This record gives sequence, C-alpha cells and structure tokens, in this order.
Amino acid sequence: MSDRDAVIVEAVRTPVGRRKGSLAGVHPVNLSALVLQELARRADLDPGLVDDVIWGCVSQVGEQTANIGRNAVLTAGWPESVPGTTIDRQCGSSQQSVHFAAAGLISGAYDVVVAGGVESMTRIPMFSTMKDKELGNPNPPELLERYDVKGFNQGIGAEMMAQRWQLSRQAQDEFAAASHAKLADAIDGGRLAGQYVEVPLPDGGSLSVDEGLRRGTSVESLAELKTVFTPEEEGGTVHAGNASQISDGSAALLMMTSAKAKELGRTPIARFHTGVLAGDDPVMMLSAPIPATAKLLQRSGVGLDEIGIYEVNEAFAPVPMAWLAETGADPARLNPNGGAIAIGHPLGASGARIMTQLVHQMRDTGTRYGLQTMCEGGGMANATLLELV
Repeated sequence: MSDRDAVIVEAVRTPVGRRKGSLAGVHPVNLSALVLQELARRADLDPGLVDDVIWGCVSQVGEQTANIGRNAVLTAGWPESVPGTTIDRQCGSSQQSVHFAAAGLISGAYDVVVAGGVESMTRIPMFSTMKDKELGNPNPPELLERYDVKGFNQGIGAEMMAQRWQLSRQAQDEFAAASHAKLADAIDGGRLAGQYVEVPLPDGGSLSVDEGLRRGTSVESLAELKTVFTPEEEGGTVHAGNASQISDGSAALLMMTSAKAKELGRTPIARFHTGVLAGDDPVMMLSAPIPATAKLLQRSGVGLDEIGIYEVNEAFAPVPMAWLAETGADPARLNPNGGAIAIGHPLGASGARIMTQLVHQMRDTGTRYGLQTMCEGGGMANATLLELV
C-alpha cells in the first residue's frame, strides 16, 4: 500500500428495526450519535482527530434536516471542532459517503474521516419531502416529456426489470425466501454479532439483532401476498415480500490513510481499492448496478471470479437477480448473510450497513476481494471494490 491509500479501520451498525418497530421511538440523530460513539470506542480513537463526518440521509426533512451529520457529531459529544455534512444520492447515499471519504483521504484533504448514514423511515416516512401539495410533481415538464412519463416509480421499474430479464414471480419469491433463510443462519451462527451496537430503547429495553427477519418464510407463504404495482392478472410479480422492507437504522465506518493508521497503531480491515458510478435508464431506474459493475471491473483490473463476496442491494428481488443473469456471477457468493429483503433498507444507512457487513465478512472468512453495488433513484448506482488488508 502507498501512504495515502484509503483504509477502513472499523465499521459498526445498529441492528435494523422494522417500520413502527423497536426503533420507532429513537430520534434519528440519536441513532447516528450512537454509532459514532461506538466507532470511537472500538477503535480507541480520540474523536478530535476526525477531519470530517460524511453522513448519508435521503429524506432530509423534520428530524433529519438541518444537517443531521453535524447534529450527530454534537449529540455524540464529540468536539465542536469536528465538522459534519449530509449528502443524498438516494439509496446509495452512505455508500457515496465512503466514496467521498476515500477521495478526500487519497487526495490529501483528510487523514481521518467517518463515513456513514441514517434513516428513520418510521419517524420520517418515505416521500416526506414531497408532501407539500403546493410543490406538486418535483420534476419539471421538460424532464417528464423527455421520457414520456407522468413520474418515476421504482416499483414499476422493478416490474420492468422482471419483464426484461424474464424473472417469474415464483423465482423472485424463491430468492426472497432464501434471503430470510440466509439471515436466520447468520444470526443463529453469530456471524453478525460483531457488527452490532446494541440500541437502548426509551422503554428501558434494547434492540440487539436485526428485526426484519421472518423465520419460516416460504414460497408458499409469499404466494399469498398481492402484487403492489401491477395486478397479478396483468403480469405483476412484485409485492411486499420480494421487495426490501421499510426500516430504521444507522451505520458508520472509520477510515484513514494507511500512513495515519500506522502512526496511530491501528490495523486496517480493508483497503478502498476502486470506486465508480454509473447512470442508466431512469424509468427502469434499478438496472445501473450492471453497468457500474462492468465499469468497476474494467477500472480495477480485477476479474469477477477473483472476488469472493458480492453484496448487491436487494431493493427488489429483480435487481440482484438481473445482476446475476447479466454478469454470470456465482450465486453462492451473493449476499451470503441475507439482504434488504430480510434485513431491511433504511435508505440513507443502507450503503454503510451493507459495507459494514461486507468488511466484517471479508475479515472473518479471509476473503481478499469484496464487491458492493446498489441501485439508486434516478437510475444510478455506486460500485465499490474492497481489498482485505
């Protein structure tokens, strides 16, 4: 490694809570502050060394507005000298936080930085920023006319992907049931325990494990659910059981230059090897992980078969399924501990939640390379390649 390689030194996340579940009473700033405090505790880090906190959050309204990244720093009790900023790249917001953090480290803008994110979809429901009736459709007529649409809808995009890649409802339901089975196995085997920080709850209890798991989920039980975006009799395949869950949670990663880690006596977990972005059809919206992966492989010079773990966000089952079909990747390496269908998808936190799982899994299994990619509103995707140190 060079002295200015960007490395991940520690990563932690809250358990993901179900909508209106255990984390419903926890302010999103407090969720954020909790993972910051735990990150510093685990790394035995003086928070005053942190040059910036880059925080992802999608619905920046109400309790999640006024720069929640900075508010999290202050609520965590960190020095006032530590700045924070909040970014929105839709579902990939906190994966983008990692990309910005890595760029700052490599360029010399930072020596120590925290990347992460939060979303309380219970307290700040999705589309809260679009509730003002006076605003109407957030898209100007010129944009809608370009694509001949009245608006952009991810659920319809998932149906478009299912149709294009000929993914049946049964196949999607089999994928969804497998996600729950993998998460159950990971929890029961203790493979996720080292990632969590236990969340104290207002009622005096705590949440110490992902809450979205539905044990015993089967193709038969999923078959009872109605499709949401297109009636089944009209070819609809997507329903609540084969889509990601609406959730609450937060996650954070401590990143440094390799030289700073050495100076502080910290052993990195992984090196930020390569990060890219891609854009694709904004109407289908969810397909960009495919070109992002191709771009990542080309730029990194690492072959797909050299990568031991693939984390592809399960926004809807057709997303990772189409990714598998298009890339020819080994399904056994995909989302080994379950994905957002079982765990949940707290939007601004999901990129960091997935990366936390990825780096812990890489370290636990001695896997050299790990890939992460996720679809984002507007037809975009981040893709990241990590290398075990």
